[in-house]
Amino acid sequence: MSSTELPFPPPATVLPKVAPVRVAEGERLRSVGLRGSTLTVRSRPPLREGLPPALYVHGLGGSSQNWSALMPMLDEVADNEALDLPGFGDSPPPDDGDYSITGHARSVIRYLDAAGRGPVHLFGNSMGGAVATRVAAVRPDLVRTLTLISPALPEVRVQRSAVPTGLLALPGVAALFTRLTKQWTAEQRVRGVTTLCYGDPGRVSPEGFRHAVEEMERRLQLPYFWDAMARSARGIVNAYTLGGQHGLWRQAERVLAPTLLVYGGRDQLVSYRMAQRAARAFRDSRLLTLPDAGHVAMMEYPETVAAAFRELLADTEGRGGPSGAADGPAGTGARVDVKTDEPGSKAKSESRSKSGPEFESGKNSGTGSGTDASGTGS
Repeated sequence: MSSTELPFPPPATVLPKVAPVRVAEGERLRSVGLRGSTLTVRSRPPLREGLPPALYVHGLGGSSQNWSALMPMLDEVADNEALDLPGFGDSPPPDDGDYSITGHARSVIRYLDAAGRGPVHLFGNSMGGAVATRVAAVRPDLVRTLTLISPALPEVRVQRSAVPTGLLALPGVAALFTRLTKQWTAEQRVRGVTTLCYGDPGRVSPEGFRHAVEEMERRLQLPYFWDAMARSARGIVNAYTLGGQHGLWRQAERVLAPTLLVYGGRDQLVSYRMAQRAARAFRDSRLLTLPDAGHVAMMEYPETVAAAFRELLADTEGRGGPSGAADGPAGTGARVDVKTDEPGSKAKSESRSKSGPEFESGKNSGTGSGTDASGTGS
């Protein structure tokens, strides 16, 4: 560890006061205290009682705001909440400084257990996709369906444009990058993020860009911002190297929930070529490919992602939906491929539904466009 990196983030009592995070129309924020962390939860009032709960998990450098475009499009079918993972958005760092994929997944599990909201429709983008995969694998009782948008699953050949993000995992690199970019304005940083994460940065509206700059200015005042980024990047790299039952691809094979996979053809962080491998790994999956999307399809094409989720929901509720390939929503160039396991594989399912030892088992373990652009990293 570099001498410039603290073993643990400074306590909350010494954290500076920063501007409040933005809350879009119809949203509300609340803080939830859990064992080992405090999470900020962004939610929308459900349109009616009895809607199934949905939970959204952002990626590296992101926040719950990354889901503000998609959530209102699903108000009629779900009771929507999005988390700020520890150290991101408006959530303070975790007490133990654990930013691993396992640590983030543990926070999600603790929240769901404490809130009693499971099983949920679980969404994850990039790093959040890896977190959601782990949650679904070790706690199938908490997940109704799984929707993964450019999930950060291990690649043999990492995209060249993703290498700088991975370098943050090296000790001292975050501190060096902070010094080298000290003169960069928040606007310059946001332009870099949108260029990296969007298939077409022009889809970010002027208002959305302004909000992103304001959020970047807020984050740069947080003394733990780069530490959270570096440790989480290290967590992704470490998760990529895990083998055996804890490997992400092995855990993907254990997921029982119907899964929607979304990949963008212009994604510079998660390779488009991984889409077919992911579709094969998840036993009950469908694949939505968006040729013009980048890394954050839920921000670039929220209508298309929402339509695909509604189809997943309709098919899983009736379990009489069509299989095979189908065109996506008109005018998007999208393609949907659907794969489901043949029925009658009960023994196989049971053998893959046990919790991993790195998690607390829980009481039911083993059963069963024009949006803000800041923090849309991997």
